[in-house]
Amino acid sequence: MIENALTSLPLVFEWQILLSMIIGLVAGIMLGAVPGLTAAIGISLLIPLTYGMDPLVALAMIAGIHNGGSYGGAIPAILFNIPGTPGAVATTFDGYPMAKMGLAVPAVKIAALSSAIGGVFSAIVLLLVAPLLATVTLAFGPPELFWVNVLGLTSVAVLLGSDPLKGLISACLGLWVGMIGLDYVSGYARYSFDIIELSDGLSLLVVLVGLYALPAAWQAIEDGQSRQGLDMGRFFKSEKSFRWPWQDLFPCWTRASIVGLVVGLLPGIAGSAGGFLAYNEVRRTNKDPQSFGRGNPLGVAATEASNNADNGASMVPALTLGIPGGGVAALLLGALLIHGMEPGPQLFQDPEDALIVFGYIWAMILTSAGIYFFGGPIASRIFAQVLKVPPHILMPMIVGLTFVGIYTFSSNMFMVYAMFAFGFLGYWMKRFDFPFPPVVIGLVLGDKAEAMLRTSIMLSQGDITILFTRPISMVLVALVGLILAKPLLTGLKRRKLKKQDSAAAD
Repeated sequence: MIENALTSLPLVFEWQILLSMIIGLVAGIMLGAVPGLTAAIGISLLIPLTYGMDPLVALAMIAGIHNGGSYGGAIPAILFNIPGTPGAVATTFDGYPMAKMGLAVPAVKIAALSSAIGGVFSAIVLLLVAPLLATVTLAFGPPELFWVNVLGLTSVAVLLGSDPLKGLISACLGLWVGMIGLDYVSGYARYSFDIIELSDGLSLLVVLVGLYALPAAWQAIEDGQSRQGLDMGRFFKSEKSFRWPWQDLFPCWTRASIVGLVVGLLPGIAGSAGGFLAYNEVRRTNKDPQSFGRGNPLGVAATEASNNADNGASMVPALTLGIPGGGVAALLLGALLIHGMEPGPQLFQDPEDALIVFGYIWAMILTSAGIYFFGGPIASRIFAQVLKVPPHILMPMIVGLTFVGIYTFSSNMFMVYAMFAFGFLGYWMKRFDFPFPPVVIGLVLGDKAEAMLRTSIMLSQGDITILFTRPISMVLVALVGLILAKPLLTGLKRRKLKKQDSAAAD
């Protein structure tokens, strides 16, 4: 395998391959930067066109779109508080506050560099130890995957925001929205109210754009300014005075990349969950956790490093076991089949196929590194100019783009109406300080958790103890319990301090 990996390296430096990587990377960044469009959409449109291409040229372009799309969602998340992709939701927590402080350019650069580091890290792991790491995923059956999803859901609902109860309510709302459509096992429609358009459920993109894009646009128009608290005269001056926290960034990148790697390895879990978990982990271990959500650069770095570390890791089960770790991984398997390659262990045994696969992995490394050069200094200057557009012009354009994006995605006006419904819901949630991320993560992980729960019960023939008796499951249950107990312990501690203060005053 090492010989095949070294032999394939010169192939990716041929001009056709390099050109396809650059085109894919730039296209991916542009796709990710438009709310409603994702790397998966771009790849799905590209795959039919790759039939007549050289396999490595096609796979190199897919690698560029994949990595570029994962990073591109950070740009509107930082500038407008609108995540371009589901994975960029956690980027808004500190990216947008940085933009309001006049630090939009440094925030975009940090996001680009973190994405590059996370992507290179996971692609190198994919190159070196893919078969070995694939065996780790075999230890996670349906019960373990159920608790992984529950852990991600409770982490976001309880640890994010100032009110855990409101976070749990938002998470329950996301779970309910995720239940709309056909039942996973029986095939019966749930909560569709005899509306045909709801039989397939509500798309994550519809909910995401409705909750984030529309309330932000309406609020900006209502306030009469495009960016609250942002001094346009200091926009570029602040970049010069910004000091990069290098000593904190390196451990942050390490933790976040490892979280993204582990999440990406688990089939069916890869996606936005890694960004939330990495954000929570970095905040939990930081000396000043209260600074997160107020413009801490480490929040941006953690989320983006994890998001792109997920990319290469999700390909490990796809390439070695034929089990896609996410939507893009599933599309890659389709591309391999179109070009006559069978995903699985035999993919690395055939010399000709191995050269192409290792060439794809090298393309993942190079396109990850290229994120900083094409998405950092260049993109930050170009997209930052959007901030200078008056709100009465910019915000109607954003609303129009959401309309076009959702209709293009679904070809269904009902989904456009649903988007506006979630826009009104998001507007009132923002007014009453209910957090958005738990809704999104509830929708993302809810159906997966339900699928794993019901699969576990069917495997055990109705014995629910299967969820609590396996070693890995017991560890995950303990972590969930600790997270749920944290608000209670914090409340008891505050009550005790109040009693001590009142006693001292007396």
